Amino acid sequence: MTKTDLATKTDLTAQHSDLTARHGLTAQRMDFQAVAPKVFKAVLALDGAARAGLDPVVLELVQIRTSQLNRCAYCIDYHTRDARRAGETEERLYQLGAWQDSLLYTAAERAALALTEAVTLLPGGVPDDVYEAAEHHFGEGQLARLIAVICTANVWNRMNVTTRKTPGTP
Repeated sequence: MTKTDLATKTDLTAQHSDLTARHGLTAQRMDFQAVAPKVFKAVLALDGAARAGLDPVVLELVQIRTSQLNRCAYCIDYHTRDARRAGETEERLYQLGAWQDSLLYTAAERAALALTEAVTLLPGGVPDDVYEAAEHHFGEGQLARLIAVICTANVWNRMNVTTRKTPGTP
């Protein structure tokens, strides 16, 4: 780690502590990666395998929407940054929480987002029409990977929310 990296990490840690104190937030409970490295690496491997061949923009939209539903601030921050790097626009990121009412998303993206909500919330299962729309746009192979991405996003969210990992922490 360079001196600049160390200074940045120290500054981010100080900013996080300040925000935690000012807003009454509870500090991170544990560093999951350090405490359970084999589990962390296994989820990382599943995540990597699931991503193969999926459109990077759809991938990030799905991960952001999952994180919005699960209220995972760390993952919302992380994937919003990745989405911008993948070419996503600010306008589409702003409207993602209300994607059903926005004209900015393609039919394939809408199918992926509907599947994301059904899998994440599981309000009695994934409805046939939601599954069939996603299958129509993605085909069986990509659909399998899309489902796996949604599932791994939920795993990351649940680990990060439970351990209170917040943006600005390493």
